[in-house]
Amino acid sequence: MTVDTRPRTAVLHQWVGMGDLVWHAPYIRRIAETSRDGQVTVIASPTTFARQLIGHEPCVREIIDFDRHPRREEKRRGRHRGTLGLWRMGVELRPYGFDRIILLTNHTNRTLVAVAAGIPQRLGYGTSWLQRRLLTSGPWIKAYSGPAVTAYKDVTAFAIAHGFADAPVVPSLVVRQDALAHAGARLAGLPRPLHALAIGASEPYKQWGVDNFVALATRLAREGHGVVLVAGPAEREIADATLHRIAADLRGHVRAITDGTVAETVATMSLVQTCIGNDTGAVQIAAAVGTPSWVVLGPRPPLEHDPGTLHLIVAKSLAEIRPEDVAQRVLESLPASVARS
Repeated sequence: MTVDTRPRTAVLHQWVGMGDLVWHAPYIRRIAETSRDGQVTVIASPTTFARQLIGHEPCVREIIDFDRHPRREEKRRGRHRGTLGLWRMGVELRPYGFDRIILLTNHTNRTLVAVAAGIPQRLGYGTSWLQRRLLTSGPWIKAYSGPAVTAYKDVTAFAIAHGFADAPVVPSLVVRQDALAHAGARLAGLPRPLHALAIGASEPYKQWGVDNFVALATRLAREGHGVVLVAGPAEREIADATLHRIAADLRGHVRAITDGTVAETVATMSLVQTCIGNDTGAVQIAAAVGTPSWVVLGPRPPLEHDPGTLHLIVAKSLAEIRPEDVAQRVLESLPASVARS
């Protein structure tokens, strides 16, 4: 019997958004390939919904919650908040007996978790002298300082430096089959081609607005296409307001889904022909399942992790992005056979 001598590995993911986890998912898989049984334990914030995004993949042994920054609506302090909370997280990891921890973070304080856990091999970005003191070995990377969003750039540089990858890896997600069946049933009866509008936003400055989504949905519905408004429970009022402002004769072409699970959102995005929306996790999910997606970005830093599938709509302000222009770009992108179906 061959003994697997590869290290029992934990991966600590620092970011709190679903989109952030999507960007890191391909590198978590690569790290798992060098780990015991081809699996890793992922330590991530509950706000990333890691169990529903990647928890079902064979490369993931288990998910451990890093309860540092709860969602605002929870109105509580995270169990792992503050220096004491970081130490508590480390103590909780000790019984797992990890041989190695991969710290996908620029923050030195996250490295305290690994030290408190007593994990012998600690690998991370090493972008500060203090973090390098707490890690066991390099190579280190230089923090990305270019114009694009930094998270994907830094994890890519780290993965290449350590040999987990030899080039940037485009993010992807694996759709759960049970969620696929449920999502398909909820979309039944809508015309095709079908467009998802990701109307949620984690911050007000990312929100394109109800008026714009009403106009966009109306234009697509007038073309005879189907539209599904995708958001979470917090955006139910926005979804209802958008739906009710669409003309009655077109409303049968549009459906709102705000009560689905994250796994069902992944499945839904795999079943639509396009996705258009705010800079939110749902758009990143759509691109990661291969659906052509347009993100209403405005003046914010560009997203460069998937230029083939994720298209950026930029302007000096969100207010300058017109629904008719967005609709035209999306409609022109459809193959003639799909546009007529």
